Amino acid sequence: MNCFLFLLGVVALPAKDKPNVLLVSIDDLNDWVGCLGGHPQAKTPNIDRLAKMGTLFANGHCQSPVCNPSRASMMTGRYPHTTGIYFLSPDLQEAPVLKDVKTLPEVFAKNGYKTLAAGKIFHRKDKRFFQEYLPTGGFGPKPKKKISQPHGHPLWDWGVFPDDDNLMPDMKCAKWAVDQLKKKHDKPFFMGVGFYRPHVPMYASQKWFDMHPRGKIKLPLVHKNDRKDLSQYAIDLTNLNHVSPTHKWVSEAGQWDHAVQSYLASVTFADHCLGLVLDALESSDYADNTVIALFSDHGFHLGEKERWAKRSLWEDGTRVPIIVSAPGYKKDQRSDRPAELLDVFPTLLELAGLPADSTQEGQSLVPLMKNPKREWKHPAITSFGLGNYSVRSTRYRFIQYFDGSREL
Repeated sequence: MNCFLFLLGVVALPAKDKPNVLLVSIDDLNDWVGCLGGHPQAKTPNIDRLAKMGTLFANGHCQSPVCNPSRASMMTGRYPHTTGIYFLSPDLQEAPVLKDVKTLPEVFAKNGYKTLAAGKIFHRKDKRFFQEYLPTGGFGPKPKKKISQPHGHPLWDWGVFPDDDNLMPDMKCAKWAVDQLKKKHDKPFFMGVGFYRPHVPMYASQKWFDMHPRGKIKLPLVHKNDRKDLSQYAIDLTNLNHVSPTHKWVSEAGQWDHAVQSYLASVTFADHCLGLVLDALESSDYADNTVIALFSDHGFHLGEKERWAKRSLWEDGTRVPIIVSAPGYKKDQRSDRPAELLDVFPTLLELAGLPADSTQEGQSLVPLMKNPKREWKHPAITSFGLGNYSVRSTRYRFIQYFDGSREL
């Protein structure tokens, strides 16, 4: 019995010795990040700074190229084919298989943590999962009239708006986090900070657009007839519930460079908000005992494969930044081994000294934080709808669709 109690003490640290956790989400951020090299004009000094503070998982991928299933998967540590969530419904709490499953912040709360968040961590209704939650206004203020795309979904627009950054939910979220980091907390905290940009509408103030002059924008490479080798099923799948503009419209309307500029500006603005949080953390009492994890829920197309938005099993649709920094681990590391969003849950459990959950389907990334080049036999698996899968290894991507057609 004494031996058993000793082992328990090794697995689960006393509350006073547990590190804090800062979980940062950036909505719809693809690999257009300086340290990932997805676009040569990306300006993300603070994401790059965080990468130098820990380990960048440069081959990181989502479990679904759709918001709801991706976040449900990450927050429960289960693949979409297990959760049964493939699209914007059902809600996480409506999925029968997840009825008794505790989410990431709920597990930390159960283990003595104070859990608090602002912005978008879950797909919706974050308040259900945190002890304290600040709603920050969703996707933010909108102009009286759309700026760039007069038709289509109300969120699909881009351009300079508003004049004042303080009106933006992401700035409110960052300032909330700064205030929280100035406070004295009597428990270790699990803090979620969820930024909405660069999700559409791709609005930011003039300052951020000036950093990406429209006349100098470099457009993504698009191969002519790049979809010619796809089956009709695969083409139909990428058009399923397609509320974004077509590539043909964006090109013919002369908006391609403007939309790319708007995305880059939105990314730089979100990066600035992250920088405010990192500055506050570094000057706080929690600088040396806080684990930081940053992620995006899926990738995003801006013309690649003649596609806009998410909802694809291609590299542009699945590749995401995953960065983890933890006290006592090496800094400025890069791993090109496949990493998945649902790996974040078991990784944070291990870094916090909390018991592992054998029902989870992800892998702790801690071994790669110790040795980024070690052998790794876990590919990244993404699904989009029932029976459509992408498998990403260190070198290759294999896609199989429900109709049996394949891509390599």
